[in-house]
Amino acid sequence: MKHATHSETSQRPLDLICLGRLAVDLYSQQVGARLEDSSSFAKYLGGSSGNIAFGTARLGLKSSMLTRVGDDHMGRFLIETLQAEGCDTSHIAIDPQRLTALVLLGIKDRETFPLIFYRENCADMAVSPADFDDDYIASAKGLLITGTHLSSPQVLETSLAALQAARRHDVKTVLDIDYRPVLWGLTARADGENRYVASDKVSSDLQKVLPLFDLIVGTEEEFMIAGGSSDILAALHQVRSVTKATLVLKRGADGCNVFEHEIPHELPSTYPTFKVSVFNVLGAGDAFMSGLLKGWLEGRSWEASCRIANACGALVVSRHGCAPAMPTLAELDYFFGEADLSQPLEHDRRLQRLHRSSAKQRRWKDLAVFAFDHRSQMLELAQRCNADVARIPELKRLFVKAVDQTEQWLQHSEHANTDIGILADERYGQDALNAATGRGWWIGRPVELPGSLPIRFEYGRSIGTNLVSWPREHIIKCLINYDTEQPVPLRTEQETQIKSLYDAAQASGHDLLLEIIPPASPQLDPDTQILHAATRLYALGIQPEWWKIGALHRAESWQKLDALIDANDPYCKGVVLLGLAAPLEDVTSGFGLAAASQYCKGFTVGRTIFQAPSEAWLAGRINDDELVHQVRNNFETLITAWTSARHQTIATV
Repeated sequence: MKHATHSETSQRPLDLICLGRLAVDLYSQQVGARLEDSSSFAKYLGGSSGNIAFGTARLGLKSSMLTRVGDDHMGRFLIETLQAEGCDTSHIAIDPQRLTALVLLGIKDRETFPLIFYRENCADMAVSPADFDDDYIASAKGLLITGTHLSSPQVLETSLAALQAARRHDVKTVLDIDYRPVLWGLTARADGENRYVASDKVSSDLQKVLPLFDLIVGTEEEFMIAGGSSDILAALHQVRSVTKATLVLKRGADGCNVFEHEIPHELPSTYPTFKVSVFNVLGAGDAFMSGLLKGWLEGRSWEASCRIANACGALVVSRHGCAPAMPTLAELDYFFGEADLSQPLEHDRRLQRLHRSSAKQRRWKDLAVFAFDHRSQMLELAQRCNADVARIPELKRLFVKAVDQTEQWLQHSEHANTDIGILADERYGQDALNAATGRGWWIGRPVELPGSLPIRFEYGRSIGTNLVSWPREHIIKCLINYDTEQPVPLRTEQETQIKSLYDAAQASGHDLLLEIIPPASPQLDPDTQILHAATRLYALGIQPEWWKIGALHRAESWQKLDALIDANDPYCKGVVLLGLAAPLEDVTSGFGLAAASQYCKGFTVGRTIFQAPSEAWLAGRINDDELVHQVRNNFETLITAWTSARHQTIATV
């Protein structure tokens, strides 16, 4: 057999193929409670292979998942989650006969993590040699197998077929022993937490396949089952007797050992780990493996690879969940260079911000957002037209219909670089929000009590309790009448409320849009007021994903705003322009300077679009179709004007 050269393997399109478990983890949100007493759960991607595919993709490797999921909502969730992280999902087969696996997990204390696998005839245990071919395996530098997929005849056959293909094409092979006694039928079905039960059969089965691997990774208990001994050194010697693979022994808080050749007569010093406060050990091993493979597949030394692996494990033990807890490269840079490890990592605000912001996220194109989150204005409009307030929700549903038609128009127009969106409230627009959610639109919804000064939240001070029910794709929008020259008591109250909202957004995972409308000032012009306001909020540690402001009047002001964002939050997603009921021509006149901004992404305009058509509809002068037509016309006029301004800017540059 001709062996591939290093240059040939380095040119392969994939770094890693992960074959094994892919499931949905349902994590109890009541930390410290028995699983019996848990009342709510957070849904995450899970399964050892799935976590590693996710984790390595997050670290920049080109990973691919080889498995099956059910033809169900959870299977689609897993595929979409991996795709969003940049992982190849072309070889995740859809199994029409089986459901996607589920796992229920809890965090009782630092040593107790109740866990129940729901894997009866699940989809990933039906993965077949027919689900891949040699070309696919040969396209990768490495192939990862997890131990669960050696536990039954069908998945063993599939794993062996993949390993044999890997051997034929000089693909490096990796085993994560991943020993779960319950999945080998050795414990009661609810005893998923148990990590070790001795079994001669399991040891024998594992030793038959160990020679097929180049790298084997496991905990002390996992090497004990692989070696068939409760003495770790004896187990390692037995594993070495059947395989020449490099062995990596994970020793938790003590770090890890790497054995490339003979096993010594006593365990040597480890590559040290990082001493951190432990919150949740579940998923730490998968994070370790992700970091180890990052270094190993990139040709780094074992010292460097283990340093990355131990750092990844240390970060994940400080967090809730497995896959979503995986670190990014930006987090690792901060962890190695600046993090204070004497303090619990979960309290490091900068680290948590990096974890949230530096992960792969949807990259929005230019934004055209129809804002109809107006509440007090809508009520006044209905009253002025002597219309029943109950008609406002129907009006807003018609707005969604108009946006839907505009989206179709966009797909067949020259405005291909435009994403669509809405701003809608839940008081009158809940039906509109429901209709818009799930379409891939940019969706914002307000939390401020209209007209409040200092700012108040519509549903009380405990803003976090309201966010729990929001879809994750919804963006928190908060309008604040704010200026750094406001009297200190008023400004302090405003800032306290904004900080509480910001903290709630960090906890809930929703993006935050701050809409800054400064009060009229005889001393400062609006451009200066907005720049001062943004500077002050950044100084307070508030980093919203989005800013919403009126059009700045000077090119210099946009340049200063771009520089301010660059200096304080390079992960900011953008700035959008508001309209304030100005005529169409006035709104579009501000597009020219804004379109040259690095961060301005487009507009969120409302009354300019809907005011006149809505008044006519509420007064009974036009029907539904005419309302939709007029709203569309105004909306599409703005889109055309923004696109034109953007094109002119590009042409000038």
